[in-house]
Amino acid sequence: MRLKDKVAIVTGGGKGIGKSISLAFSSEGAAIVLAARTLPHLEQTAEEIHSQNGKVLVIQTNVANEEQVEQMVAKTLKHYGQIDILVNNGGIIGPVSSVIDMDLNAWNETLAINLTGAMLCSREVLKHMIQRKSGTIINISSEGGRGGDGRAGRPLRSAYGCSKMGLIGLTEAMAVEVGEYGIRVNAISPGAVSGERVDILLKRSAQAMGVSMDELEAKIVMNYSLGRITEESEIASVAAFLASNEASAVTGQVIVVNCGHHILF
Repeated sequence: MRLKDKVAIVTGGGKGIGKSISLAFSSEGAAIVLAARTLPHLEQTAEEIHSQNGKVLVIQTNVANEEQVEQMVAKTLKHYGQIDILVNNGGIIGPVSSVIDMDLNAWNETLAINLTGAMLCSREVLKHMIQRKSGTIINISSEGGRGGDGRAGRPLRSAYGCSKMGLIGLTEAMAVEVGEYGIRVNAISPGAVSGERVDILLKRSAQAMGVSMDELEAKIVMNYSLGRITEESEIASVAAFLASNEASAVTGQVIVVNCGHHILF
């Protein structure tokens, strides 16, 4: 069990990638703190962890709210006494809109949750990790921001792309700032990942582009070398590696998990 006796906070841990990471970490022996805005999803994931005899604490948290983040970290330390791993996974799809039609509130909300939230959680957790001179932070970025095909952003997804590009910048900056304390900071950059979120995004994008969901999905899959998109469990496996001592020399890196995304035409 690679994460035995470790304590991991997973934001956005109630569903999707966050849920898969939480279950994977628990199976590796970690005690889990599930943090997100939607309580029912957190409770459902907690029940699954309990059913596997895992340790779990649910803390309803809006990561964009400074006070709630501070309380979440304080409750974690009171309950478990330590924090070894932080996974900044909490995020939203954001608007599917051209810049000229961008709603400012939607733009601000996307950056607040996807980027500022990760900074706030990292800031509060690092205060503890620096004292212990150990810990690891994993930021869940996206190829939608990194631009695995050589482009730095996606049309109609500027808010999301900027937030995820910013998360990579935050990863690299923090890795340098806290490396002297033995703390590692890395990012995972998935391509499209099977699940509810990608279904919602496909629907919105198809409507914005005036094509059917089947047409859009077929075009997307053609751009992956493996002929499919990534599964949530595959992201979780990489996260478990980065959180473990097997990745003891890995920091400041962006690990791409995208089934070989490329552009054919």
